[in-house]
Amino acid sequence: MGFNCGIVGLPNVGKSTLFNALTQSAAADAQNYPFCTIEPNTGRVVVPDETLLKLAAVDNSEKIIPTQLEIVDIAGLVKGASTGEGLGNKFLGNILETDAIIHVVRCFENDDIVHVNGKIDPLSDIDTIETELMLADLESLEKQIKNLTKKAHGQDKDAIKLLADAEIIRTNLTNGVPARAVADVDSKPFNLLTSKPVIYVCNVDEASAANGNEFSKMVIDKFGATAPVLIISSKIEMEIAQITDPDERKMFLDDLGLKQSGLEQVIKTGYKTLGLQTFYTVGPKEAHAWTITAGMTAPMAAGKIHTDFERGFIRAEIITPDDYLQYGGEVKVKEAGKMRTVGRDYVMQPGDICHFLFNV
Repeated sequence: MGFNCGIVGLPNVGKSTLFNALTQSAAADAQNYPFCTIEPNTGRVVVPDETLLKLAAVDNSEKIIPTQLEIVDIAGLVKGASTGEGLGNKFLGNILETDAIIHVVRCFENDDIVHVNGKIDPLSDIDTIETELMLADLESLEKQIKNLTKKAHGQDKDAIKLLADAEIIRTNLTNGVPARAVADVDSKPFNLLTSKPVIYVCNVDEASAANGNEFSKMVIDKFGATAPVLIISSKIEMEIAQITDPDERKMFLDDLGLKQSGLEQVIKTGYKTLGLQTFYTVGPKEAHAWTITAGMTAPMAAGKIHTDFERGFIRAEIITPDDYLQYGGEVKVKEAGKMRTVGRDYVMQPGDICHFLFNV
Protein backbone atom coordinates (compact mmCIF):
# COMPACT_ATOMS: atom_id res chain seq x y z
CA MET A 1 0.00 0.00 0.00
CA GLY A 2 1.26 3.49 -0.80
CA PHE A 3 -0.77 6.16 0.98
CA ASN A 4 -4.36 7.25 1.35
CA CYS A 5 -6.17 10.55 1.00
CA GLY A 6 -9.62 11.62 2.13
CA ILE A 7 -11.57 13.95 -0.17
CA VAL A 8 -13.44 16.54 1.88
CA GLY A 9 -15.47 19.64 1.12
CA LEU A 10 -18.92 21.15 1.37
CA PRO A 11 -21.83 19.47 -0.46
CA ASN A 12 -22.12 20.21 -4.21
CA VAL A 13 -18.49 21.22 -4.73
CA GLY A 14 -17.69 18.28 -7.03
CA LYS A 15 -16.08 15.87 -4.54
CA SER A 16 -17.87 12.73 -5.67
CA THR A 17 -17.49 13.68 -9.33
CA LEU A 18 -13.75 14.06 -8.81
CA PHE A 19 -13.59 10.79 -6.85
CA ASN A 20 -15.43 8.94 -9.61
CA ALA A 21 -13.27 10.53 -12.27
CA LEU A 22 -9.99 9.67 -10.53
CA THR A 23 -10.94 6.09 -9.79
CA GLN A 24 -12.50 5.46 -13.21
CA SER A 25 -9.47 7.03 -14.86
CA ALA A 26 -7.25 4.63 -13.00
CA ALA A 27 -9.43 1.69 -14.00
CA ALA A 28 -9.28 2.74 -17.63
CA ASP A 29 -5.50 2.97 -17.42
CA ALA A 30 -5.06 -0.31 -15.54
CA GLN A 31 -4.15 -2.58 -18.44
CA ASN A 32 -0.96 -3.66 -16.67
CA TYR A 33 -2.20 -3.25 -13.11
CA PRO A 34 -4.89 -4.47 -10.72
CA PHE A 35 -7.60 -2.04 -9.70
CA CYS A 36 -10.33 -2.38 -7.13
CA THR A 37 -13.14 -0.55 -5.41
CA ILE A 38 -13.16 -1.52 -1.74
CA GLU A 39 -16.45 0.15 -0.79
CA PRO A 40 -18.78 2.51 -2.67
CA ASN A 41 -16.88 5.50 -1.29
CA THR A 42 -13.38 4.03 -1.30
CA GLY A 43 -11.18 3.21 -4.27
CA ARG A 44 -7.57 2.20 -4.82
CA VAL A 45 -5.72 3.48 -7.83
CA VAL A 46 -2.27 2.52 -9.02
CA VAL A 47 0.57 5.01 -8.98
CA PRO A 48 1.72 5.35 -12.62
CA ASP A 49 5.30 4.09 -12.73
CA GLU A 50 7.15 3.81 -16.06
CA THR A 51 10.33 2.71 -14.29
CA LEU A 52 8.56 -0.30 -12.79
CA LEU A 53 7.29 -1.38 -16.21
CA LYS A 54 10.76 -1.04 -17.76
CA LEU A 55 12.38 -3.02 -14.95
CA ALA A 56 9.74 -5.74 -15.28
CA ALA A 57 10.38 -5.93 -19.01
CA VAL A 58 14.09 -6.64 -18.41
CA ASP A 59 13.29 -9.73 -16.32
CA ASN A 60 10.02 -10.64 -18.05
CA SER A 61 8.45 -10.55 -14.59
CA GLU A 62 5.31 -12.69 -14.30
CA LYS A 63 3.62 -10.19 -11.97
CA ILE A 64 3.81 -6.41 -11.77
CA ILE A 65 2.78 -4.93 -8.44
CA PRO A 66 2.75 -1.12 -8.32
CA THR A 67 2.28 0.97 -5.23
CA GLN A 68 -1.21 2.36 -4.71
CA LEU A 69 -3.12 5.42 -3.66
CA GLU A 70 -6.31 4.86 -1.69
CA ILE A 71 -8.92 7.57 -2.12
CA VAL A 72 -11.81 7.95 0.31
CA ASP A 73 -14.78 10.08 -0.71
CA ILE A 74 -15.94 11.53 2.60
CA ALA A 75 -19.54 12.76 2.51
CA GLY A 76 -20.03 16.52 2.33
CA LEU A 77 -19.34 18.19 5.65
CA VAL A 78 -21.61 20.99 6.77
CA LYS A 79 -21.52 23.67 9.41
CA GLY A 80 -22.06 21.92 12.74
CA ALA A 81 -20.40 18.66 11.62
CA SER A 82 -18.22 18.70 14.73
CA THR A 83 -21.36 18.44 16.88
CA GLY A 84 -22.93 15.76 14.71
CA GLU A 85 -24.81 17.81 12.11
CA GLY A 86 -25.43 15.76 8.99
CA LEU A 87 -23.28 12.67 9.40
CA GLY A 88 -20.50 14.77 10.84
CA ASN A 89 -19.11 12.56 13.60
CA LYS A 90 -18.95 9.46 11.40
CA PHE A 91 -17.15 11.18 8.56
CA LEU A 92 -14.85 13.19 10.78
CA GLY A 93 -13.80 9.80 12.10
CA ASN A 94 -13.08 8.64 8.55
CA ILE A 95 -10.69 11.56 8.06
CA LEU A 96 -8.62 10.40 11.04
CA GLU A 97 -7.76 7.22 9.14
CA THR A 98 -6.20 9.05 6.18
CA ASP A 99 -2.62 10.23 5.61
CA ALA A 100 -3.60 13.48 3.92
CA ILE A 101 -6.69 15.54 3.11
CA ILE A 102 -7.72 16.56 -0.39
CA HIS A 103 -9.90 19.61 0.21
CA VAL A 104 -12.07 20.19 -2.86
CA VAL A 105 -13.21 23.78 -3.22
CA ARG A 106 -15.90 24.93 -5.62
CA CYS A 107 -14.39 27.41 -8.06
CA PHE A 108 -17.01 27.32 -10.79
CA GLU A 109 -20.40 28.93 -11.39
CA ASN A 110 -23.39 26.84 -12.41
CA ASP A 111 -26.96 27.94 -11.76
CA ASP A 112 -28.10 24.30 -11.99
CA ILE A 113 -25.96 23.24 -9.02
CA VAL A 114 -27.03 24.96 -5.82
CA HIS A 115 -24.31 26.16 -3.46
CA VAL A 116 -25.15 25.40 0.17
CA ASN A 117 -24.36 28.99 1.16
CA GLY A 118 -26.07 30.60 -1.82
CA LYS A 119 -22.93 32.03 -3.45
CA ILE A 120 -19.50 31.01 -4.74
CA ASP A 121 -16.95 31.98 -2.10
CA PRO A 122 -14.05 29.52 -1.92
CA LEU A 123 -12.34 31.18 1.05
CA SER A 124 -15.53 31.11 3.10
CA ASP A 125 -16.03 27.45 2.14
CA ILE A 126 -12.53 26.55 3.27
CA ASP A 127 -13.03 28.42 6.51
CA THR A 128 -16.25 26.48 7.22
CA ILE A 129 -14.53 23.11 6.82
CA GLU A 130 -11.40 24.17 8.73
CA THR A 131 -13.52 25.49 11.58
CA GLU A 132 -15.40 22.20 11.93
CA LEU A 133 -12.15 20.23 11.93
CA MET A 134 -10.63 22.53 14.56
CA LEU A 135 -13.73 22.31 16.76
CA ALA A 136 -13.58 18.52 16.59
CA ASP A 137 -9.87 18.67 17.48
CA LEU A 138 -10.56 20.91 20.45
CA GLU A 139 -13.09 18.43 21.80
CA SER A 140 -10.61 15.58 21.38
CA LEU A 141 -7.77 17.58 22.88
CA GLU A 142 -9.78 18.55 25.96
CA LYS A 143 -10.27 14.86 26.78
CA GLN A 144 -6.59 14.13 26.24
CA ILE A 145 -5.53 17.09 28.40
CA LYS A 146 -7.74 15.83 31.21
CA ASN A 147 -6.01 12.42 31.15
CA LEU A 148 -2.53 13.92 30.78
CA THR A 149 -3.11 16.26 33.72
CA LYS A 150 -3.76 13.28 36.01
CA LYS A 151 -0.57 11.57 34.84
CA ALA A 152 1.45 14.79 35.12
CA HIS A 153 0.39 15.14 38.76
CA GLY A 154 2.05 11.76 39.27
CA GLN A 155 5.29 13.19 37.89
CA ASP A 156 5.12 11.21 34.65
CA LYS A 157 7.82 12.98 32.56
CA ASP A 158 6.33 12.00 29.20
CA ALA A 159 2.91 13.20 30.29
CA ILE A 160 4.34 16.53 31.48
CA LYS A 161 5.92 17.15 28.07
CA LEU A 162 2.81 16.07 26.16
CA LEU A 163 0.58 18.20 28.38
CA ALA A 164 2.66 21.30 27.65
CA ASP A 165 2.45 20.61 23.90
CA ALA A 166 -1.29 19.91 24.10
CA GLU A 167 -1.94 23.22 25.83
CA ILE A 168 0.03 25.11 23.17
CA ILE A 169 -1.96 23.40 20.42
CA ARG A 170 -5.23 24.09 22.22
CA THR A 171 -4.43 27.80 22.47
CA ASN A 172 -3.64 27.92 18.76
CA LEU A 173 -6.79 26.01 17.79
CA THR A 174 -8.83 28.44 19.89
CA ASN A 175 -7.26 31.26 17.86
CA GLY A 176 -8.05 29.57 14.54
CA VAL A 177 -4.64 28.04 13.87
CA PRO A 178 -4.70 24.38 12.74
CA ALA A 179 -2.41 21.93 14.54
CA ARG A 180 -0.18 21.43 11.47
CA ALA A 181 0.68 25.16 11.53
CA VAL A 182 1.80 25.25 15.18
CA ALA A 183 5.56 25.82 15.16
CA ASP A 184 8.02 23.77 17.23
CA VAL A 185 5.36 21.37 18.54
CA ASP A 186 4.82 17.78 17.39
CA SER A 187 1.07 17.28 17.11
CA LYS A 188 1.25 13.68 15.82
CA PRO A 189 0.86 12.00 19.24
CA PHE A 190 -2.58 13.63 19.59
CA ASN A 191 -4.01 12.21 16.34
CA LEU A 192 -5.76 15.42 15.34
CA LEU A 193 -7.66 16.13 12.14
CA THR A 194 -5.86 19.44 11.53
CA SER A 195 -2.47 17.77 11.94
CA LYS A 196 -2.90 16.15 8.55
CA PRO A 197 -1.36 17.84 5.51
CA VAL A 198 -3.87 19.40 3.14
CA ILE A 199 -3.90 19.56 -0.65
CA TYR A 200 -6.39 22.12 -1.92
CA VAL A 201 -8.10 21.21 -5.20
CA CYS A 202 -9.81 24.08 -6.97
CA ASN A 203 -12.59 22.46 -9.00
CA VAL A 204 -12.95 24.81 -11.96
CA ASP A 205 -15.03 24.94 -15.13
CA GLU A 206 -13.61 23.37 -18.27
CA ALA A 207 -12.50 26.69 -19.79
CA SER A 208 -10.40 27.44 -16.68
CA ALA A 209 -8.66 24.04 -16.40
CA ALA A 210 -5.34 25.19 -17.86
CA ASN A 211 -4.91 28.57 -16.16
CA GLY A 212 -7.51 28.79 -13.40
CA ASN A 213 -9.91 31.67 -12.77
CA GLU A 214 -10.64 34.44 -10.28
CA PHE A 215 -11.88 31.94 -7.68
CA SER A 216 -8.84 29.65 -7.87
CA LYS A 217 -6.59 32.71 -7.71
CA MET A 218 -8.17 33.62 -4.37
CA VAL A 219 -7.22 30.20 -2.98
CA ILE A 220 -3.69 30.37 -4.35
CA ASP A 221 -3.15 33.88 -2.96
CA LYS A 222 -4.40 32.84 0.50
CA PHE A 223 -2.97 29.34 0.86
CA GLY A 224 -0.43 28.80 -1.91
CA ALA A 225 2.54 29.71 0.27
CA THR A 226 1.73 27.10 2.93
CA ALA A 227 -0.01 24.25 1.07
CA PRO A 228 -0.23 22.78 -2.45
CA VAL A 229 -3.07 24.18 -4.54
CA LEU A 230 -4.11 22.21 -7.64
CA ILE A 231 -6.39 23.40 -10.43
CA ILE A 232 -8.54 20.54 -11.72
CA SER A 233 -11.78 20.35 -13.65
CA SER A 234 -13.74 17.31 -12.48
CA LYS A 235 -15.78 17.43 -15.70
CA ILE A 236 -12.62 17.13 -17.79
CA GLU A 237 -11.37 14.35 -15.53
CA MET A 238 -14.60 12.43 -16.24
CA GLU A 239 -13.90 12.78 -19.97
CA ILE A 240 -10.31 11.61 -19.49
CA ALA A 241 -11.63 8.58 -17.62
CA GLN A 242 -13.43 7.42 -20.76
CA ILE A 243 -10.26 7.44 -22.88
CA THR A 244 -8.42 4.13 -22.62
CA ASP A 245 -5.73 4.70 -25.26
CA PRO A 246 -2.67 6.47 -23.71
CA ASP A 247 -1.83 8.32 -26.94
CA GLU A 248 -5.40 9.57 -27.33
CA ARG A 249 -5.39 10.65 -23.71
CA LYS A 250 -2.18 12.61 -24.19
CA MET A 251 -3.58 14.26 -27.33
CA PHE A 252 -6.74 15.21 -25.41
CA LEU A 253 -4.68 16.81 -22.63
CA ASP A 254 -2.45 18.61 -25.14
CA ASP A 255 -5.48 20.09 -26.91
CA LEU A 256 -6.64 21.52 -23.57
CA GLY A 257 -3.20 22.88 -22.71
CA LEU A 258 -2.80 20.45 -19.80
CA LYS A 259 0.50 18.75 -18.99
CA GLN A 260 -0.98 15.96 -16.89
CA SER A 261 -4.26 14.57 -15.64
CA GLY A 262 -5.76 15.36 -12.26
CA LEU A 263 -4.90 11.86 -11.04
CA GLU A 264 -1.22 12.40 -11.87
CA GLN A 265 -1.29 15.79 -10.16
CA VAL A 266 -2.83 14.35 -6.99
CA ILE A 267 -0.39 11.42 -6.84
CA LYS A 268 2.76 13.49 -7.43
CA THR A 269 1.64 16.18 -5.01
CA GLY A 270 0.67 13.59 -2.42
CA TYR A 271 4.08 11.93 -2.60
CA LYS A 272 5.86 15.26 -2.26
CA THR A 273 3.61 16.52 0.53
CA LEU A 274 4.02 13.35 2.59
CA GLY A 275 7.74 13.01 1.86
CA LEU A 276 7.41 9.62 0.18
CA GLN A 277 9.62 7.75 -2.24
CA THR A 278 9.68 4.39 -4.03
CA PHE A 279 12.09 1.47 -4.01
CA TYR A 280 11.87 -1.76 -6.02
CA THR A 281 12.36 -5.49 -5.78
CA VAL A 282 12.67 -7.12 -9.21
CA GLY A 283 12.91 -10.68 -10.48
CA PRO A 284 11.40 -13.16 -12.97
CA LYS A 285 8.47 -13.91 -10.67
CA GLU A 286 7.61 -10.38 -9.61
CA ALA A 287 8.46 -6.70 -10.08
CA HIS A 288 7.25 -4.83 -7.02
CA ALA A 289 7.20 -1.12 -6.13
CA TRP A 290 7.26 -0.23 -2.43
CA THR A 291 6.48 3.12 -0.82
CA ILE A 292 8.56 4.40 2.09
CA THR A 293 9.15 7.70 3.82
CA ALA A 294 12.24 9.62 2.69
CA GLY A 295 15.09 9.17 5.16
CA MET A 296 14.32 5.55 6.01
CA THR A 297 17.31 3.22 6.43
CA ALA A 298 17.74 -0.09 4.60
CA PRO A 299 16.48 -2.22 7.54
CA MET A 300 13.37 -0.03 7.86
CA ALA A 301 12.67 -0.40 4.14
CA ALA A 302 13.17 -4.17 4.44
CA GLY A 303 10.55 -4.15 7.19
CA LYS A 304 8.00 -2.83 4.69
CA ILE A 305 8.28 -6.18 2.90
CA HIS A 306 8.20 -8.30 6.06
CA THR A 307 8.95 -7.55 9.70
CA ASP A 308 11.37 -10.51 9.77
CA PHE A 309 13.48 -8.77 7.13
CA GLU A 310 14.01 -5.81 9.44
CA ARG A 311 14.47 -7.87 12.59
CA GLY A 312 17.11 -10.14 11.05
CA PHE A 313 18.66 -7.61 8.64
CA ILE A 314 22.27 -8.39 7.69
CA ARG A 315 22.91 -6.25 4.62
CA ALA A 316 21.34 -5.09 1.36
CA GLU A 317 22.48 -5.21 -2.24
CA ILE A 318 21.56 -2.04 -4.11
CA ILE A 319 21.32 -1.32 -7.83
CA THR A 320 20.20 1.91 -9.47
CA PRO A 321 17.42 1.69 -12.10
CA ASP A 322 19.73 3.26 -14.69
CA ASP A 323 22.34 0.54 -14.19
CA TYR A 324 19.71 -2.20 -14.17
CA LEU A 325 18.33 -1.01 -17.50
CA GLN A 326 21.71 -0.23 -19.05
CA TYR A 327 23.32 -3.60 -18.26
CA GLY A 328 20.18 -5.70 -18.60
CA GLY A 329 19.51 -7.15 -15.18
CA GLU A 330 21.08 -8.12 -11.87
CA VAL A 331 23.65 -10.66 -13.11
CA LYS A 332 25.21 -8.31 -15.65
CA VAL A 333 25.17 -5.43 -13.16
CA LYS A 334 27.15 -7.61 -10.74
CA GLU A 335 29.61 -8.54 -13.48
CA ALA A 336 30.13 -4.86 -14.25
CA GLY A 337 30.84 -4.15 -10.56
CA LYS A 338 27.91 -1.76 -10.29
CA MET A 339 26.10 -3.46 -7.41
CA ARG A 340 26.70 -1.93 -3.96
CA THR A 341 26.55 -3.73 -0.64
CA VAL A 342 25.25 -1.54 2.18
CA GLY A 343 24.71 -1.96 5.91
CA ARG A 344 22.25 -0.92 8.59
CA ASP A 345 23.03 2.81 8.37
CA TYR A 346 22.39 3.15 4.65
CA VAL A 347 19.69 5.75 3.88
CA MET A 348 17.48 4.63 1.02
CA GLN A 349 17.57 6.66 -2.18
CA PRO A 350 14.63 7.14 -4.58
CA GLY A 351 14.43 4.27 -7.07
CA ASP A 352 16.82 1.87 -5.31
CA ILE A 353 16.48 -1.73 -6.48
CA CYS A 354 17.09 -3.89 -3.44
CA HIS A 355 17.93 -7.43 -2.46
CA PHE A 356 17.80 -7.81 1.31
CA LEU A 357 19.81 -10.46 3.17
CA PHE A 358 18.54 -11.40 6.61
CA ASN A 359 18.72 -14.12 9.23
CA VAL A 360 16.00 -14.94 11.78
